[in-house]
Amino acid sequence: MLPPVKAHTEYFTYRLKKRELLHMTPTLEEELARSGIEEGFMLVSAMHVTAGVFVNADESGLHSDIWKWLEGLAPSGVDYKHHRTGEDNGDAHLKSLLIHHEVIVPITKRRLDLGTWQRVFYAEFDGERSKRVLVKVMGT
Repeated sequence: MLPPVKAHTEYFTYRLKKRELLHMTPTLEEELARSGIEEGFMLVSAMHVTAGVFVNADESGLHSDIWKWLEGLAPSGVDYKHHRTGEDNGDAHLKSLLIHHEVIVPITKRRLDLGTWQRVFYAEFDGERSKRVLVKVMGT
């Protein structure tokens, strides 16, 4: 008989500056330890439409390249139609679409099963408001 599937949920609230990355891997490792789950998956989801979550290397040159790439595809200061609603963050919405809002990380033997250089980051594209990130761990 298979062991029952367990779930562990936690919410984190961040208030970051515009265009800021937060390295979440250490926090996620702590949350995994609290969950008691040995095998399964961890969902990390930005619960806002102007933020994102992604997996990549923790290297400052790469982070600069990511910001440059995003700015090239969704430049700030452009007169987006969204701005006609009274908002001024059209580029943040588009950057969120490019990065996406969530990742799923496998869990193996009580550890995040990331590649050698892989780390999990929260990306803030709008800033100056409190935003939540959902972490849900499921498994056995």
